[in-house]
Amino acid sequence: MFAARSMQGKKVAVFGLARSGLAVAEALKRGGAIVTAWDDSEIARGKAKAQGIALGDLDGLDLSPFDTLVLSPGVPLTHPAPHWTVSKARAVGVEVIGDTEVFQREIAGSGAKLVAVTGTNGKSTTTALIGHLFASAGRDTQTGGNIGKAAFLLDAPQPGRVYVLELSSYQIDLMPSLKPDVGVLMNLTPDHLDRHGTMEHYANVKARMFARQEKGHTAVIGVDDAWSAKIAGALAAGPMLVKVSVERELADGVSCISGILHDREHGNDRQKIDLAPMRALRGKHNWQNACAAYAAGRALGLTAMDIERGMLSFPGLAHRMEEVGHAGEILFINDSKATNADAAAKALSSFDTIYWIAGGIPKAGGIDSLKPFFGRILKAYLIGQAADDFAHAIGGAIPVEMSGTLDRAVAAAARDAMREGRRSAAVLLSPACASFDHYPNFEVRGDAFRALVGKISGIEMRHRNMA
Repeated sequence: MFAARSMQGKKVAVFGLARSGLAVAEALKRGGAIVTAWDDSEIARGKAKAQGIALGDLDGLDLSPFDTLVLSPGVPLTHPAPHWTVSKARAVGVEVIGDTEVFQREIAGSGAKLVAVTGTNGKSTTTALIGHLFASAGRDTQTGGNIGKAAFLLDAPQPGRVYVLELSSYQIDLMPSLKPDVGVLMNLTPDHLDRHGTMEHYANVKARMFARQEKGHTAVIGVDDAWSAKIAGALAAGPMLVKVSVERELADGVSCISGILHDREHGNDRQKIDLAPMRALRGKHNWQNACAAYAAGRALGLTAMDIERGMLSFPGLAHRMEEVGHAGEILFINDSKATNADAAAKALSSFDTIYWIAGGIPKAGGIDSLKPFFGRILKAYLIGQAADDFAHAIGGAIPVEMSGTLDRAVAAAARDAMREGRRSAAVLLSPACASFDHYPNFEVRGDAFRALVGKISGIEMRHRNMA
């Protein structure tokens, strides 16, 4: 936690007192702002009151004396309609911003660097990977934002410190001064349209990542989808553009087609890194994450050797194709975050010999889209409410065991994998389902998987060394 001094003496309303809202309210108070905060949740208000934050129901207050409204990113700014706090603030000319905008103002001129990462998919892993690369190279690094710690729970800015922030579209929408030293856009697919109205508006919000960049800054943009490629093509002169692709080899940029990362200029390799040994970076989607992280690292002075070493030691994110242990060459992979078929497809495409644990509460569409990957699966162990539907969808394509519960599925999959002893086999929890029939969320389900694997004789567990 550090003080937000850029708004000293100003009257600031804060609406939304979850993780980031409570942190920014405290930071503003410490920095000398006159803070009035509110949340619809009585529990959230109680936490703020316990920290000495002044409370006031903004619905009944005249906002005209306020300078700023700091809005939680979870509160609608534009669609389907502006939240009442937004309409009320705008009616009297009060600026509406988010906690990350306050953070941007705090680090301006401090000598600290900002790497900001956004995109529809992959931004959390890429943010964590970039932070890990800088930290493992001995750089003073702070990682947070939409992942991990809220911005104002990080350490105070100082010269040379590198902040790596994941930014959602909601946060960018509330961040008019966003000006990263390195801005990263991974990809764009239709998402959050209930909050942005149209794909065009969603893309325009993401493009603001680069709107204020200038010479000396770097824009890293994945160009494998039409929306992101259009943003790259329209980039104004100023920042250095580094294109990223895992669909085609780039003559200029960073690409990875068959597991070898190439950094090319005018068709010539400047550097290349074999990603095969990077156990937490399997699969094409992780190759894109690696390419973007490489480009960000190079932009702020990491060497190719720094990056390769950092990638080798990167543990990955919990519950996202996380290797929790191994028995010889048999891997135990926790992909509990794969709560739908599209997410499970990424894991199934990353291994050739799979003992697949799947099921839970099914999502719309089922698993028909996963049929192209059935040839990689030696056997499926089905659990939860979806077990019967999944068995019907699989038909006779692969052997099925109706395990029912996760503990039975893990025991059976481990038994078969260790008995058969196939090289590079994976016991893979990638449920393609929500967890709510047996677990409150995917994190608890993933933790249960890890605990169950840890009880199996002959498993060497991989301990996480990353917050």
